[in-house]
Amino acid sequence: MHDAAAVVQKGMLFGMNQTLVAVTIMIICYLVIFTERLNRAVIALFCGGLMVILGVLSQAEAIRAIDFNTLALLVGMMIIVSVTEKTGIFQYIAIWSAKKVRANPRGLLAVLTAVTALLSGYIDSVTTVLLMTPIIFQITKRLGVRPYPYLMLSIFSCNIGGAATLIGDPPNILVGSTLNLNFMDFVVNMMPLSYVLVIVLIIVFDFIWGRKLAATPDARELVMQMNEKDSITDKRLLKQSLSVLIGVIITFMFAHYIHLETGTIAMFGASIMLILYSMDFKQQDRDHKVEEVFNLVDWTTIFFFMGLFVVVFGIESTGVLTLIGHIFVEAAGGVVQKLIFLFLWVGSVFSCVIDNIPFVATMIPIIKSIEADMGGRDAVMPIWWALMMGACYGGNGTLIASSANVVVAGISMKEGHHIKFFRFMAWGLPVTFVSIVISSIYLYFRYPAYTHMPLPM
Repeated sequence: MHDAAAVVQKGMLFGMNQTLVAVTIMIICYLVIFTERLNRAVIALFCGGLMVILGVLSQAEAIRAIDFNTLALLVGMMIIVSVTEKTGIFQYIAIWSAKKVRANPRGLLAVLTAVTALLSGYIDSVTTVLLMTPIIFQITKRLGVRPYPYLMLSIFSCNIGGAATLIGDPPNILVGSTLNLNFMDFVVNMMPLSYVLVIVLIIVFDFIWGRKLAATPDARELVMQMNEKDSITDKRLLKQSLSVLIGVIITFMFAHYIHLETGTIAMFGASIMLILYSMDFKQQDRDHKVEEVFNLVDWTTIFFFMGLFVVVFGIESTGVLTLIGHIFVEAAGGVVQKLIFLFLWVGSVFSCVIDNIPFVATMIPIIKSIEADMGGRDAVMPIWWALMMGACYGGNGTLIASSANVVVAGISMKEGHHIKFFRFMAWGLPVTFVSIVISSIYLYFRYPAYTHMPLPM
């Protein structure tokens, strides 16, 4: 293997070492994001701008660094989900599910967890918890039971269920877009593990909390009297939006065969959705309806991604990430399996501490830099899956590890139920640890050819 230190560039700008400048900018960016003193999109854009102003990147390089396929996929799905949400279908599903278990608090714990996990695989985690958390409070108030167990399981199942598909969690979107993976790649490699973990989650917490949950017959009757059909506000739009959503997901599955990028599919589906949503209104109202949907797009996340892409590419251009990649290879001791587990466990630990999006964005070029030394893309695919598992499941570790966690905590605070940081961590860390242990077992048996495969040196 060639000297790893040689990959680090030593260029100077205004008497400053470019590598030192880039590393300093990235450290500042991540530290400020971690402290949450400033909006994360603002600091990412600021630091991305510094990469250009201080000469680490040219403006053309910064623009090329932005993965527009990822952004198109995010914006497109946000638009589709925002319109679909207006029909009330997600509330319908939650109430219908609660009534199927006869409003039994113990059964409700399992069914709401399963519904949250299923939804999070097809809509982003923040939207999922924004939909489910008010429903949880509404149902638990009528039952007269504590919402805390339901809220905790909602968070855990959202982060686990989101890992199941290409569009369920931002780390998956990032890696999927970078490697041009299709929807079925995630169904085959990630979905089985995620749903096994959800089942384990339900069984364990049913044993811990389920037996203690009880409601009076009168309280259960209040829930049974809820009419899920009242949640549907627009049947015509419901049929249209579900047709578009299902059509987009099916097209995702065949994207590889029809040679279309996921971003193109999502944006085209979003355009169809907006046409159907606004076509029956007059010009002024039509424009207002479209702007209304655009305002529901999480632009903070979109601009955060844009800035982050530039920051990460800036540090990548100096060769530092390539150097780190070679250090990881050497730490693996010449065994591919060790590298798989290294990224799985390191990913989970870091994702407990910082947002998993910047972590994965940083790891992507590191893994890409070692692909050639390890026999190419196919040879390192288990490492990519391990990275995504560690990042997504690590989101359950602490209250700040995932945006969904923070959103649920904020809503709960307004409802008078404070989810404390250390109390959350007391449950979150064991959930993360068990998830990563099971993931390790899954990876060991899922990719047996990599068990003792030596690295090409």
